[in-house]
Amino acid sequence: MSDVFDNMADAFQPGASPGPGRAPGKVGMTVLLVLWTGLGVLPFVVAVPGLRLATGSTGTPGTLTVVSCEALGQGRYDCRGSFAPDGGGDAIPVDASPDSTAGDVGPARLAPEGDRAVPTGTSGVLAALTMPFLGVGVLGFLPYVLLYVSRVRRGHRVAVALGCLLTFVSLVGVVAGMVAAYS
Repeated sequence: MSDVFDNMADAFQPGASPGPGRAPGKVGMTVLLVLWTGLGVLPFVVAVPGLRLATGSTGTPGTLTVVSCEALGQGRYDCRGSFAPDGGGDAIPVDASPDSTAGDVGPARLAPEGDRAVPTGTSGVLAALTMPFLGVGVLGFLPYVLLYVSRVRRGHRVAVALGCLLTFVSLVGVVAGMVAAYS
């Protein structure tokens, strides 16, 4: 039994730090930083179409009625709805947000493609901002890492404080967006 505790204690002991030549070089570090930046910017790019619909800058205004939600397994759902344009006309069958519940009725915007409708209003905008807030969290400590990698001696405390602030804002935004999406 004592071997188990010894092995656990050994697992948490600090190991040897990488020696010269084992850390990424300038090219490797540049690649890692570019990938990190891309990972942080990607949620902003992906969220633009949904955010434009939720804010009402594109799409046709109307009312979305969620008709059915089919369980796909592992907590995933495929929801279908009926969109009635405000200007009148026949209802259009559309894809509804997977966080919908059958029977939900609310204001929405029809995508220009005519295949999906996105809820509008405060809850729709907050739900659409969930991904950008996640991007803020990913990018939060990038300034500190850039200072560290560049071996700049000043500004580390400010960069850490900024990283903490951005991470907190990200957490609040993601939670608010998820609550808005599921309520």
